[in-house]
Amino acid sequence: MPIRINLDLLLVKKKMRLTELSEKIGISIQNLSILKQDKAKAIRFSTLEKICEVLECTPGDLLEYKHDEQN
Repeated sequence: MPIRINLDLLLVKKKMRLTELSEKIGISIQNLSILKQDKAKAIRFSTLEKICEVLECTPGDLLEYKHDEQN
């Protein structure tokens, strides 16, 4: 998929663990893990907003488009 989620990079920058983020935004670790592993098919705007608020980032910091040259 050409859209990548940079959650792991942002967590490292903020020195935060996935469990801490999960507690702060009220999203299960399992769902955040799917995002972190770049296996999500979709993300709700409300979830995106909560993640950006806690990690003090923008959606553009979290989401990245990479052109897939094979397609």
